[in-house]
Amino acid sequence: MKKFALIGAAGYIAPRHFKAIKDTGNEMVATLDKFDSVGIIDSYFPEADFFTEFERFDRHLEKKRHNQEKIDYVSICSPNYLHDAHIRFALRSDADAICEKPLVLNPWNVDALEKIETETGRKVNTILQLRLHPAVIALKERIESISKSDKYDIDLTYITSRGHWYFISWKGDVSKSGGIATNIGVHFYDMLGWLFGKVQNNVVHVHEADYASGYLEFEKARVRWFLSINAQHLPEEARAKHLTTYRSLTIEGEEFEFSGGFTELHTESYKHILSGQGFSLAENRQAIEIVHQIRDRKTTPLSGDYHPLAGEFNKH
Repeated sequence: MKKFALIGAAGYIAPRHFKAIKDTGNEMVATLDKFDSVGIIDSYFPEADFFTEFERFDRHLEKKRHNQEKIDYVSICSPNYLHDAHIRFALRSDADAICEKPLVLNPWNVDALEKIETETGRKVNTILQLRLHPAVIALKERIESISKSDKYDIDLTYITSRGHWYFISWKGDVSKSGGIATNIGVHFYDMLGWLFGKVQNNVVHVHEADYASGYLEFEKARVRWFLSINAQHLPEEARAKHLTTYRSLTIEGEEFEFSGGFTELHTESYKHILSGQGFSLAENRQAIEIVHQIRDRKTTPLSGDYHPLAGEFNKH
């Protein structure tokens, strides 16, 4: 049985990690969050110690090491801009890290973490759960089995409604979240790179606080993408069903369905990590480079190949 500590226990994603730790037969012994609305812990590990101050959490783990009760893994569910510091803490605490997306905000952070991995002998693992989605795995196998002379034409649309709270929270602060493409898009960019190879071109057409759109060209695909947290961008059929999220990926005009099957992907991620097959720093690099470029790149006026919704909503 492995011992886990977790940073970011009050966040919405933390319960998926609690469940994954429990489902894989392991134990969470300590948690940290500056907010104390963490009663959900009782459903999984009521005996876990909880801290609201990092200094006391740090001291607690240090005592455990001295008492030969070393933590094996630190799971990181904190805000995006803290991931780098918390991964460093995990490695220097003689534990492996399991970090939520995005791994870090900048490509040079990946370089620095690789050096700390070497120094400490510990490993950084990341949650790239779309690579474990059965439908995505099947699509990869299908792509690799087909000899295609031209690139695939793809449209990616992801609209997930968020209320006014979003812009008041750290997620609405680009310096903390990395902006909308980083916050809700990094998993999709990673999936596209995993499926279609190295990125060759990255054009940003629109980059607003609530939505962004652009064009990515990979070795095997041309991708028009549109990401939004604005409920007004939901298609009529989604609104008619009172849905708050719309996800669509079309390949050569054919809809690729992968809306279901997400429930157990964190548990599957933990199984892979515990068996030594976790996704590494190097495997995160391209997606981090993509979102960093999107964040810093000047927008290009709509022309040529752009997502239809970019044209529709950019008129207003």
